[in-house]
Amino acid sequence: MRTEHGEVPLARLHAGEARSNPPRGDGGNAPLRAPNTRTGRESPSTRRQFLTAGTAAAAAALATRAHGQWQPSPRYPDPSIKIVDPTFAKYRVNSAKVERLGTGYRWCEGPVWFGDGRYLLWSDIPNDRMMRWEEETGAISVFRKPSRNANGNTRDRQGRLVTCEHGGRRVVRTEYDGAITVLADSYDGKRLNSPNDVVVKSDGSIWFTDPPFGILGYYEGEKAPQEVTPAVYRIDGKTLKVSLVTDAIDGPNGLCFSPDESKLYIVHSRAAPNRLISVHDLDEAGTGLKNGRTFIDAGPGTPDGMRCDVEGNLWCGWGMGTDELDGVRVFAPDGVPIGHIRLPERCANVCFGGRYRNRLFMATGKAVYSLYVNTQGVAGG
Repeated sequence: MRTEHGEVPLARLHAGEARSNPPRGDGGNAPLRAPNTRTGRESPSTRRQFLTAGTAAAAAALATRAHGQWQPSPRYPDPSIKIVDPTFAKYRVNSAKVERLGTGYRWCEGPVWFGDGRYLLWSDIPNDRMMRWEEETGAISVFRKPSRNANGNTRDRQGRLVTCEHGGRRVVRTEYDGAITVLADSYDGKRLNSPNDVVVKSDGSIWFTDPPFGILGYYEGEKAPQEVTPAVYRIDGKTLKVSLVTDAIDGPNGLCFSPDESKLYIVHSRAAPNRLISVHDLDEAGTGLKNGRTFIDAGPGTPDGMRCDVEGNLWCGWGMGTDELDGVRVFAPDGVPIGHIRLPERCANVCFGGRYRNRLFMATGKAVYSLYVNTQGVAGG
């Protein structure tokens, strides 16, 4: 176990100043031509220029509205919340709607709730930083930069932040004083790939996935050769010994426990022809897996991070690229899809938070959203 001492920066983000438009004709822009003095009409070339400019401006405005000026629905119930199966209706709060908490990021991941401080943390992987949103004020600030391309986050049973780092190729814990403790950075003498997502079991053990995504290029980490097979690992809560749980997962990604911790769900993000979510029973000792089987064939969807509610429903980050797919897909404990929360972009990961763990936080490509629901997330998830 290694400990590195350092402060956790909490510098505020400042909104950029609005740009003022230069006067017409300035900045290299040609002024509009005057009407033809003989006919009182604009010349054809001027009219064509005007129409062309208008078309381009309209297209740009549509793109801006679609990507930069998303607005919550003015209607209740929010039409973004789709009831796929009647059993999902009881989880929808009819007077709650999808809210966007912040935008302008490159790829958001790993939302984690701190109820004792009433704030949410998440990773902005390509920007090499972690962000913080305060429930009381709505203020957003930088929590940690550089973050070593942090990805998944959770809290242990003592309330400490546990983080997967792509750039560091390790799993770390943030102590109460801000010091960083390295929990795992190798297995069997070889460096980990790029730890991706993490959960903590009630016995204090830390389970994480280790695909190679962060070492394939320089966008979310640093390009490097792969030294170990992609796998799921377990860190003992007392000894911090790292053990291999399974290396039979095609691109291990998101993972979470069922409410009673008798099952572990794992996303196969490189399964072909479709992504899969498998479910595994825990063995008698609670330290290994058995009876692995396919729980969900995602078809055209792309499950990523996920969390369970107290009734065993699985809330999955989903996408990608269409209105029907982008958002959060909800599955009953038997694997039947029961609901969908539509978002304007693919959702990478989710967590439950708020005082009663009844607020779903959703990290997407460029933004973070939230929605109050009529259930609670599993404690510690």
